[in-house]
Amino acid sequence: MVERALLLGEPGITKSVLHAGRGEMPQYADGTKVTFHYRTLHEGNGSGGEENAEGGATRTLVDDSRCGPKPMELIVGKKFKLSVWETLLSSMRLGEVAEFWCDVQHVGLYPTVSRSLRNIAEGRDALEGQRHCCGMAQMHDRRSLGHTDLDELQRHPRPLIFILDVLKVEEPGAYRPETWAMSDGEKMDAVPLLHEEGNAAFGRGEHAEAAAKYYEAIVCLKNLQMKERPGDEHWLRLDLMINPLLLNYCQCKLLIGDFYEVIEHTSSIINKYDDNVKAYFKRGRAHSAVWNEREARSDFDRVSALEPALGRAVRRELQALEQRLQLKNEEDRHRYRGLFN
Repeated sequence: MVERALLLGEPGITKSVLHAGRGEMPQYADGTKVTFHYRTLHEGNGSGGEENAEGGATRTLVDDSRCGPKPMELIVGKKFKLSVWETLLSSMRLGEVAEFWCDVQHVGLYPTVSRSLRNIAEGRDALEGQRHCCGMAQMHDRRSLGHTDLDELQRHPRPLIFILDVLKVEEPGAYRPETWAMSDGEKMDAVPLLHEEGNAAFGRGEHAEAAAKYYEAIVCLKNLQMKERPGDEHWLRLDLMINPLLLNYCQCKLLIGDFYEVIEHTSSIINKYDDNVKAYFKRGRAHSAVWNEREARSDFDRVSALEPALGRAVRRELQALEQRLQLKNEEDRHRYRGLFN
């Protein structure tokens, strides 16, 4: 039930409180992290239609964060593309649920934002399919966004209704920001901390957790590297910081059993640094695990040539490969014998 309705100090926005929040109004200083659920609707017919709280016009559901893997997180002052959300949230208390009607002038970019959020919910790159252009250019881009409802909303903008539910408000410094929300300095500072956390998790045998920490550190450095010209001094310095983290990540993936991912990442290192012994060794082990005998032998031969001191380790890997191949051949013979019989 709507407790009260009010007009925010912004033209084209109205607010209705559905459930009162608790405590004092947060300050929402720059850097404050707000975790919330959202539902996006518009008035009019369409799939997923529903009546509003007063039983009035039919509404069509566009997005519901509760259908995704986790709530939405927004950092105040970080210039989130849909700036109206920051305006709306700054009027809410912790635990409050409110409904906002927003005129077209505030929601023109929603289709591209929604596409990014849907990509994230599906585990894909948030920027997948987007052109390298400014937000207003994207708004007028007539290419498909990959979703029929968003294409229609982009072609024919209309007011939107947001139902927001504030779950958590964290002051600046009370949390570690997500990689995308970090400044360049924060990303660089986070790398050694993430590296240490990855090493600690690896020491506890928590290989998936360690891989996640190493990967987060790699993302920080990759984001910084994208701002440099490939091959320049600072780009190369960042690349040399990425390689050991990537090798640690590959070691975790070897132990987890994600062998093709190991092959992909070690190959990317070898393509740039063809004398990286650890990359050859890990790729050889991954090739061996997926029965790529010729490739595995080639990598282990390269390890022996680059680092003769690792000859004993290479021989152990080759002996293990031989034993596994013999066992596989024996199993195949029994399987095919039974098939033909």
